[in-house]
Amino acid sequence: MLLHMHQISKSYGPVTANDQVSIELHQGDILAIVGENGAGKSTLMKILYGLEQPDNGTIYLNDRQVVFHRPSDAMAQGIGMVQQHFMLFGSMTVAENVVYRKETRKGLLMDHRRNQALVKELSQRYHLPVDPQAVVDDCPVGLQQRIEILKILYQDAHIIIFDEPSAVLTPLEVEDLLKTMEQLSRLGKSIILITHKLREVMAVAHRVVVMRDGRVISVSDTSETSLEKMSYEMVGRQIPTRHMTPPTVGTPLLEVTGLSLKGEPGTITLHDIHLQLRQGEIVGIAGVSGNGQSELIRCLTGLQAYDTGQVMLNGTDVTQASAGMIREAGLAHIPEDRYAWGSAPAATLAENALVGAEGRHPFSRSGILNLRQVNAHAAHLIQDYDVKAASLFQQMASLSGGNAQKLIVAREIARKTPVLIACEPTRGIDIGAMEYIHGQLIEKRDQGDGVLLVSSELSEIMDLCDRIYVMFEGRLNGEFIRGEVDEKTLGLYMLGGNRHAPQTALG
Repeated sequence: MLLHMHQISKSYGPVTANDQVSIELHQGDILAIVGENGAGKSTLMKILYGLEQPDNGTIYLNDRQVVFHRPSDAMAQGIGMVQQHFMLFGSMTVAENVVYRKETRKGLLMDHRRNQALVKELSQRYHLPVDPQAVVDDCPVGLQQRIEILKILYQDAHIIIFDEPSAVLTPLEVEDLLKTMEQLSRLGKSIILITHKLREVMAVAHRVVVMRDGRVISVSDTSETSLEKMSYEMVGRQIPTRHMTPPTVGTPLLEVTGLSLKGEPGTITLHDIHLQLRQGEIVGIAGVSGNGQSELIRCLTGLQAYDTGQVMLNGTDVTQASAGMIREAGLAHIPEDRYAWGSAPAATLAENALVGAEGRHPFSRSGILNLRQVNAHAAHLIQDYDVKAASLFQQMASLSGGNAQKLIVAREIARKTPVLIACEPTRGIDIGAMEYIHGQLIEKRDQGDGVLLVSSELSEIMDLCDRIYVMFEGRLNGEFIRGEVDEKTLGLYMLGGNRHAPQTALG
């Protein structure tokens, strides 16, 4: 047995993150560890990688007890981790990043030619093609992840931990990643895959560990389990299958015409954006992060001025209007950054649940808050969305990221506006809450409102949206109708395929 983590326990105050967790890993294994947000899988990997120390339990490597006080201890024993957020120097070359701190030198100077040759040989050996002389900032996200993997292989890692590795990848890049894992497994490397994407688990893993509430619920060969069984074990109940009825669309609620935004001198961040959201539909914006989605939403919600264009909201011209005026005109907004834009971390949960409605009946009269109504409103949202909280009066900052997200989503949907812009609404939350939120978005659409959904989860876009726009380099690079496009095609457009395709005109 290559690795055995035996009876690992870890608590943070009254919260038990790992409760006598045991896992085994053999040479050439691809072991997936799945679970909801807060199930304990990330804590377990932090312990294995030396970022945290267990309260109890033992780690055995090749049948020998080991203790990792820091990541360098784990790396010295052949354990590497591909982080969800890449740890690369953007201004340096691929070769310089891969050999960092283990460079070949000629005297005091780095031997660039030798280092480039070493990286080229490494990439050929593991079938991970890269250009050693390319600058990392010029590489797409999928290639940057490949560089991260090569960094770990250069350190001679035998066990590679992948932490949510497909979160920022297009479908085609995900395919390449899964092929890379299979190739590494065939070459004798052992892989631990931390993910919530069960289809990827079924596609690549040999065995799967399901965790819930800090405990191991099951260990199975993937050939002996199913998506439905894993979902049930993760949540502890059956997740209902949802079927969407065809949309009944009405008049336009949000119309964007010719919106452009200049970036750095000589560059354009948003180029001539035309889009429309109508009554009774969910419209998605798909794209690799960093292609203008964030800037577009900030422009539409009044958080950023733009250079040209017109925005009509529910029949009102809100071009260059303030965020407050736009919200009053009928827009609710679930921001992508729950802390920077979506909440006041130092305020209480009750105060955060009230944001934007302070002056409205029944919460306020003659400028005086009705605290009974404020607290009842917050309690209602917390109960409906299963926000794990000790009190209405605790600070927002004390909630986990997933629970903070649930409260923000609850607040914005409860405003019952004709238009909802939802950016990453289910990021970091558990499956049960995700299904509930999806149901709320669909219910809003079925009531005749409009939802503009921006999500890095392409499966979420495909499952929920009646129409899909694709963004690439600040432009809308295509528009598709539900059921008439697959993930591979969307992925191609997300990478610039059929670049700047004409947008479909809607009546």
